[in-house]
Amino acid sequence: MEYKDTLLMPKTEFPMRGNLPKREPEIQEKWNEMDIYKAVQERTQGRPLFVLHDGPPYANGDIHMGHALNKILKDFIVRYKSMSGFQAPYVPGWDTHGLPIEQALTNKGVKRKELTVAEFRKLCEEYAYQQIDNQRSQFKRLGVRGDWENPYITLKPEYEAQQIKVFGEMAKKGYIYKGLKPVYWSPSSESALAEAEIEYQDKKSASIYVAFDVKDGKGVLDTDTQFIIWTTTPWTIPANLGITVHGDLSYVVVEASGKKFVIAKDLLESVTNELGWENPSVIKTVQGSELEYIIAKHPLYGRDSLVMLGEHVTTDAGTGCVHTAPGHGEDDFLVGQKYGLDVLSPVDDKGCFTNEAEGFEGLFYDTANKPITEKLQEVGALLKLQFITHSYPHDWRTKKPVIFRATAQWFASIKDFREDLLQAIKETKWVPAWGETRLFNMVRDRGDWCISRQRVWGVPIPVFYAENGEPIITDETINHVSNLFREHGSNIWFEREAKDLLPAGFTHESSPNGIFTKETDIMDVWFDSGSSHQAVLEEREDLQRPADLYLEGSDQYRGWFNSSLSTGVAVTGKAPYKGVLSHGFALDGEGRKMSKSIGNVVVPAKVMDQLGADILRLWVASVDYQSDVRVSDAILKQVAEVYRKIRNTFRFLLGNLEDFNPSENKVAYENLREVDQFVLVKLNELIKNVRNAYENYEFASIYHAVNNFCTLDLSAFYLDFAKDVLYIEGADHQDRRAIQTVLYESLIALTKLLSPILSHTADEVWSFIPDAKEASVQLTDMPEYVELANGEKLVEKWTKFMTLRDDILKALEEARNAKVIGKSLSAKVSLYVNGPTKELLDSISENLQQLFIVSGFEVAGSYDQAPEEAVKLETAAIVVSKAEGETCERCWVVTPEVGHDHDHPTLCPRCAEVVKENYSHLA
Repeated sequence: MEYKDTLLMPKTEFPMRGNLPKREPEIQEKWNEMDIYKAVQERTQGRPLFVLHDGPPYANGDIHMGHALNKILKDFIVRYKSMSGFQAPYVPGWDTHGLPIEQALTNKGVKRKELTVAEFRKLCEEYAYQQIDNQRSQFKRLGVRGDWENPYITLKPEYEAQQIKVFGEMAKKGYIYKGLKPVYWSPSSESALAEAEIEYQDKKSASIYVAFDVKDGKGVLDTDTQFIIWTTTPWTIPANLGITVHGDLSYVVVEASGKKFVIAKDLLESVTNELGWENPSVIKTVQGSELEYIIAKHPLYGRDSLVMLGEHVTTDAGTGCVHTAPGHGEDDFLVGQKYGLDVLSPVDDKGCFTNEAEGFEGLFYDTANKPITEKLQEVGALLKLQFITHSYPHDWRTKKPVIFRATAQWFASIKDFREDLLQAIKETKWVPAWGETRLFNMVRDRGDWCISRQRVWGVPIPVFYAENGEPIITDETINHVSNLFREHGSNIWFEREAKDLLPAGFTHESSPNGIFTKETDIMDVWFDSGSSHQAVLEEREDLQRPADLYLEGSDQYRGWFNSSLSTGVAVTGKAPYKGVLSHGFALDGEGRKMSKSIGNVVVPAKVMDQLGADILRLWVASVDYQSDVRVSDAILKQVAEVYRKIRNTFRFLLGNLEDFNPSENKVAYENLREVDQFVLVKLNELIKNVRNAYENYEFASIYHAVNNFCTLDLSAFYLDFAKDVLYIEGADHQDRRAIQTVLYESLIALTKLLSPILSHTADEVWSFIPDAKEASVQLTDMPEYVELANGEKLVEKWTKFMTLRDDILKALEEARNAKVIGKSLSAKVSLYVNGPTKELLDSISENLQQLFIVSGFEVAGSYDQAPEEAVKLETAAIVVSKAEGETCERCWVVTPEVGHDHDHPTLCPRCAEVVKENYSHLA
């Protein structure tokens, strides 16, 4: 008889190697065939809705690790919710308008000026759809489940129609107005920009101190006195119309270098050092408020420069006398409005000076810095020129500097409903909690929102103008344009004349001749995506507003979280979301920003081709995503090793359940041995902790909890000694069926718990579970936590046992290193124990030598009786010696009783009995 044929070794076709790059597409194909998204929605029909509203990525280029992090996090949540009592639809979306697509077409050789606006927009649309198809296939490859065939897309007619209604509703409430104000202007894009489109980079700038002569001192200052201003934008000097001081500050008239100057008293020392004055003397001190309405003289043009009071003046730097150009700064504009100054902005769309900047017309603003400072030097007004490097706003797309420039723009008035916005922020749940403070401060401090752009690829601003130039925005016009867009798309705005876009027979008292024109600007793309609560959550029957959750990168506090809040509160009075969760950025292994020039970019598609999407998904679960996260080949390799352990655990469980039928072989909890009950209690602890972590979006806790359960509770302990029962005993032995019961419960629970994270692997495992009735684990619910009898006592007792076991393993390792034993089954363990350890061992009815995986075990005496050679540890003094007897050919236990059975002389009595009872037919 071949005794190896009598062993019940694991049997399963579940492969050891994941081979994920090949297997995952096959699993996804199966999901497509069964339309898994629809199947899940049908199964959960009638449950409470949980809506995670997808923030639209921009439709341009391949997805990067930030995209992968974002979409996978969303997928974890949606999958979990649909398995825990909710219907959780997921409608992915895309942002499709704006400059990058215009730029991409230009780069591809499209001659914009040779096409009509409508023709060019058609090409933009085609390009956007190509990018959507590309990104969609990559998102699906990540294993993200969603309504991929019916996404929302900001260029779709139904979306644009709803966006027009949002604009109309805001206009109706008086929140939309047109005004000449300084806004961020990008000469490189030839368009206004929103704050969200600005990024800060270092820039080298000229720093100048300039003297302005007093023309009319109003009895406070003599006309031989000069104000000193400091600026890092010399190019704005031609636009200067005033000087601003702070009413509450003290100012001094200083005599230095034979002249008299006015500066803030608190800045006297720093200005003295900067300008190299020797022994300046203070002639006079005045309060800032006394300087109001004094008139200085522009150093280049001789025109009046009015002295005004402003709260924005500080003593952090400069002179306390602030150069004020209302056309080129927000504070400048506001103080200028208060004092009735004009808004002079002598710079065109391309950033070049107009003829209003006499002597510099045609020059690019940055190039003009030098001739302007030279001219100031020539007229004796330049007191100092140096260069500094400072943080300066740049266009986030072109990476080139922007300027503040006053232009006629459309604005959404934030100040009119700011308190409602702040209240809505307070009523929202923020994870992490600092998100609330961050957005609250942004909204509290922000100016009005410039929503117009001087581009063509976007949603037109639906405004008509009467003959006298008065803007026309009425319910009638808004509804008509919205319906036109829903039927034809927004291209119709550029294809038809104004009169053909108005309702039939439309009249207006400001256009007695029936002549109308239309606005040519488009809306800021943040208005596009910020309208999605109306255009998606309200538009679609399977969703609802407010959404339960918005989840995006932390850059969206100034982007989508902000614009959605603004339009949502403006239209409905409430935030469009109940909760907001943000994540950090994906950096390389050393914490650096990923960059093609450095060569440290980790590409999701490449990772999936080499390791598989489930490794990427497991990486997402492993990181503290609320901060910036690191990813590299080395980090992914570590994650792949954890995946291998989890997969091996699944394989062991499946392999040892091949002959287990839960409906027939399952052992009731009360009939299990204590050690089996203990593992089930630990499993239920895992279920409770994992579900709690899912609820709180703490995926790293799940990663560690599952890894620890598989590695420590199962592999290193339970499965290790269970082999002696599973392989050796007869199929129906009570202990074997008990262990199989625990393995089965663990298999089902782990597969379900990991399904949102390891979506492909969990489905693969599920397909190998014989009695799994559902076609996919996605069509099941999460395991429920059950409080098992004596759970706390079992954990307390068996945790102590694990500590003792760890000590015995240490002693065995020392004996192995000393060549006393080979494998642990060649060992005999003798313990010398203290009272608590003896009490613990006496209370255990299980076979201790089996639990410790040794061939001999005894309690040889008390701790103080331990011989010299004993390894003295906390729980016991331990002597490891070589076990006496022969090795059983079948179970490898060493015992003197091998050979006692004449029929089976190479077996121990236990194995001989098992063979006789179960395998006599093989003899």
